[in-house]
Amino acid sequence: MSRGSVPSIGMVGVGNWGKNHLRNFASLTSCRLGGICDRDPAVLARVREEHPDVFVTDDFDALLARPDIDAMVIASSAVTHAPLGVQALESGRDVFLEKPMALSSKDGEAILRAAEKKDRIVMVGHLLLYHPAVEYLKSLVDEGELGDLHYIYSERVNLGAIRSDENAMWSFAPHDLSIVGLLFDEQPESVSARGGCYVQESIEDVVFLNVKYPSGRTAQIHVSWLDPHKIRKTTLVGSKKMAVFDDMEPAEKIRIYDKGVDTPQFVSYDQAPALRFGDIVIPQLKMKEPLRIECQHFVDCVRERKRPRTDGESGLTVVRILEAGQRSLERGGEPIRIG
Repeated sequence: MSRGSVPSIGMVGVGNWGKNHLRNFASLTSCRLGGICDRDPAVLARVREEHPDVFVTDDFDALLARPDIDAMVIASSAVTHAPLGVQALESGRDVFLEKPMALSSKDGEAILRAAEKKDRIVMVGHLLLYHPAVEYLKSLVDEGELGDLHYIYSERVNLGAIRSDENAMWSFAPHDLSIVGLLFDEQPESVSARGGCYVQESIEDVVFLNVKYPSGRTAQIHVSWLDPHKIRKTTLVGSKKMAVFDDMEPAEKIRIYDKGVDTPQFVSYDQAPALRFGDIVIPQLKMKEPLRIECQHFVDCVRERKRPRTDGESGLTVVRILEAGQRSLERGGEPIRIG
């Protein structure tokens, strides 16, 4: 396709989460639906009813064979991301891959090689990096509003949805790892992880990760699908101020705390640092659906041939952390170097 023309999008996997991708891409005027693929007969029946003029199939090869499709959106199960992504790239299509982009760094690297060979775009669905609240956090960090960022911790827990093809870490932690990566803006050094398998054998329902960075900063992440609370919260602790992003809050998603420790020049051995308790600021954010922003960004990248904000390299970094975290789980929490 020529630069600036309207791309035709092929959709793969339009069930539980993919149906939201379908809704958004179908509503964008800057692209058109070229075809839809899913293996579930009930999903196909629904899609055929909702989009009677769009090609619908249960055969990925049939979708791939359509010459009018410029880009593929792959939101099927995680185990399919790498093989389907590589196939789509080798056929000359740009590709949007839901998170995680792959279940191993080897498969992630194969995706990037296929993209480089065909000069194609790879974008990874790290949704929260398109959230207005996370973008606001990034501006706070970049402008020095929080001072030196010391550490981040997050909690992403709920009762369900329980998966059988991946554990809670692979399912939930990509969100938090992508946020930490954006805010710390450095490559991680090592990770340790501990968890527990209670519902299914060898599939962790709860995981606690500790990611260390060369600067000395750390990120702690707690994920679970076996918890009485639904929590989606990230806390940033800086030398000047602290900030909390609570995605369960309908309006007041960010709170900035003017709290900290003022350390004076010590004049005597018993002089203690002074605690500071200031105001709490709740910024007014212009909220938009993050998924719609993300989908529009992919279309813009396809049309303008530009690098996505959540490109394949950033997606591979997250996979490498998860892969090291999995090894740490299997070794009882032993710290594992990343890369």
